[in-house]
Amino acid sequence: MRIATISGYALSSPIEPPQDRPFHGGTRRLLKRDVVLVVVESVDGIRGIATAGASSSAMREYFEGDSQGTFADVVNGAVADALEGESIEEVEDVHAILRDTDLPDRLRHEAISALDVALYDIRGKEVGAPIYELLADDYGTDPTTEMPLYASAGMYMEPEGYAEQAASIRDLGFFGYKYRPGIGPDGDRRTIELLSDVAGEMEVMLDVHTWWKIRDGYDRETVEDLVTFAAERDCYWVEEPVSPDDHAGYVDLAATGAPLAGGESEPTPDGLVALGETGAVDFLQGDVRHHCGYTGCRPAVESCVGRDVEFVPHNFGTWVGLLANAHLVAAAPEVSLLEYPVFEDDPLLDAETDPGMYPFDLAFDIIEGQPAIEDGVLSLSDEPGLGVEANLDALDDYPFEEGPWTEFHYDD
Repeated sequence: MRIATISGYALSSPIEPPQDRPFHGGTRRLLKRDVVLVVVESVDGIRGIATAGASSSAMREYFEGDSQGTFADVVNGAVADALEGESIEEVEDVHAILRDTDLPDRLRHEAISALDVALYDIRGKEVGAPIYELLADDYGTDPTTEMPLYASAGMYMEPEGYAEQAASIRDLGFFGYKYRPGIGPDGDRRTIELLSDVAGEMEVMLDVHTWWKIRDGYDRETVEDLVTFAAERDCYWVEEPVSPDDHAGYVDLAATGAPLAGGESEPTPDGLVALGETGAVDFLQGDVRHHCGYTGCRPAVESCVGRDVEFVPHNFGTWVGLLANAHLVAAAPEVSLLEYPVFEDDPLLDAETDPGMYPFDLAFDIIEGQPAIEDGVLSLSDEPGLGVEANLDALDDYPFEEGPWTEFHYDD
């Protein structure tokens, strides 16, 4: 294919009024959610899409001087300059071209991730096949188009609030309920107790990245005790219990016997593989939006095959990201489970009590149509490429707003 144009659009979905979420030692303020929509068009007029620039939980809340607007500028500038007019035989060719730019590593990896997904979208449309069929040919697998979802929700609330939310998720048929503790060691322990009582056959996962951010109140001994307690209550996994670069810390905590998960915050595909090879994590959480697309995730997927490590894609953002990672799940060997972020007023979830974390309307409005989800299971269609088109009206409906999407304010 020959690339005609590459465009990046920074969009913001405001949270009005802002929401304050108290945690142990401070308050998190939620202001908005940002997305960069990347649109690539071939000279034949075929359009591919991806979302990009969304930081993972490595906690770049302040973007260190950058923002999603900065990343959109990078797409429209250095990335477009390097690729527009280029003929691409294999998607991997784009990786090589962008590696030769002088972009900082983080921006280069984000750009490669977006272009990889968007070009697979185009390639699928060119040959009339969904992305999962292209990937299955590479992996030598028979794709599975139905996959269980675990609901990613709960953020900093009273233990009873988590339990009520989990009950709603359970009744919707999801495989699991993942929540964000951090309300204090006693409150976290009480939450685990309540969730183990209410979950029934649904699995419970803890995403505990706040523990190592808070510092005070969650020393290593406290973390080890909580991780052990979660394992004793049959929690499915404990995610990011230490800072992402602390592989030795993962190894230490793995000695408790608790199932650990991590990887979404690894800055490179090589780092993702390295974490999996420590033997400390039972679940390795790569993401096509962060780890150089389908091409970049493949070594991590293959490193898990035949081992006691399951590749479970991280996915937190819009329905575009959901579907992009779903195609990987459908095709990759020994991969079956996918994360589904639950936001307020999700049109696919009919629950008596809204289990959404906070408003993120753009997550739904960014595409035309809706994913097919029923009883906690996502079904992919046989439409070519990603199977969806971007809703370009969103470009006008969600103008970009500068500034961080969230702020952490710590008590003195």
